[in-house]
Amino acid sequence: MDLELRHLKIVRAVAEAGSVTKAATQLGLAQPSLTAQLKRIERTLGGALFERDRNGARPTPLGQLVLTRARVLLPAVRELQEEAVRFANSYEGIPGFRIGATHGPILGGLVDRLTAAHPQTPVSTSTSWSSRELTSLVSAGRLDFALIGTCGDTPPPSAESMIWSVVGTDPVFALLSQSHPLAGEKELELASLADQGWAVAPGDGCFADCFAGACARAGFVPKTMYETDVATCLHLVKVGKAVALCQATFELTADLVMMPIVGAPLRWRHLLGWHSDSLAARAARAISHHAREAHDDAVRRSVPYAEWLARNPHFGTVP
Repeated sequence: MDLELRHLKIVRAVAEAGSVTKAATQLGLAQPSLTAQLKRIERTLGGALFERDRNGARPTPLGQLVLTRARVLLPAVRELQEEAVRFANSYEGIPGFRIGATHGPILGGLVDRLTAAHPQTPVSTSTSWSSRELTSLVSAGRLDFALIGTCGDTPPPSAESMIWSVVGTDPVFALLSQSHPLAGEKELELASLADQGWAVAPGDGCFADCFAGACARAGFVPKTMYETDVATCLHLVKVGKAVALCQATFELTADLVMMPIVGAPLRWRHLLGWHSDSLAARAARAISHHAREAHDDAVRRSVPYAEWLARNPHFGTVP
C-alpha cells in the first residue's frame, strides 16, 4: 500500500483526539474500520505509530516523526488546493495581467474594463516612451501585453514569437492655443504652419523622420523642435511658443484647439502585442476586444475627431 494524504489525516486525527475511538467519531468512521486502516498504515510505515491502552493512544517515536511531517505536509497541500482554486477561477486560468503602454488613449479604458469585468483578476501597468523596451519586456515574460503606437504602416519592433493586433488608426492633428490666428479654421494645410515652433513627446520610432518628410513635401523645413514631456508640450502651446502634434483622440482643455491637417499626412497606429507562447496569450482575443472598445470610447469623446471621422471613415477603431 502506498502512503496517501488521507492516511496522514488519520494519524493526525488519532494524535489530536488521544484515542482511536474519539478519532473515529470525529472522522465519521466506525471504530473497527479506523483501527483496521491504522494497522495498514503502520505496516506500510514499518512500525507502530501509537501506544494504545485503556487510557487512550500516545504517539511512539516513529509516530512523532510521522506527525511532524504530516503537520508540514497537510497545511501545504491545503494551501496548494486553495491557490489552485483561485487560479482556476481567475480569468481563463490567468492569475493576473501585466500591461505596458506608451502614451496613448487606450490604457486607462482597458484597465477600467478589465477590472470591472473580472474584479478578482489583478491588473498592473507600467509605462515607457520606448516601444522597443516594452516589446522586450513582453518577449522576456516580464509583461503580458504591450500597447504601443507606430507611425503609418511602420512595423512594430521585431521580437521572437510576438503577435501584434491593430487596435485602431488615428490621424495626427495639430494642437494650437485658442488664441492662435488659425484656431478658427476647419482644417489646416501643413504649409500654413511653416513658421511655427513644434512640440512633440519623445519616442523611439520613426515619427520624427515621417514628420520631417511631410514638411518637406509641404515645402518647408520645421523650425525649432521641442522634444519634451506632455505637460511641457501643452505649456508651450498655451503660451504660443509652439504648435504640438497630437493623436486625434487627445482630450482638449478649454484653452486649446485641435485642428485636422489637410490630407492627414501623418497617421498613428495603435497596436496590442503579446508573446504567442505565454499563458496570457489565451486571453489575447478578449483583451484585444477590450482595447478596441477603449479606443472607440476615446474617439467618441473627441468631438473634432468624431466630426472628421464622418468624412474619413477608413480611420478609427478596427471593427
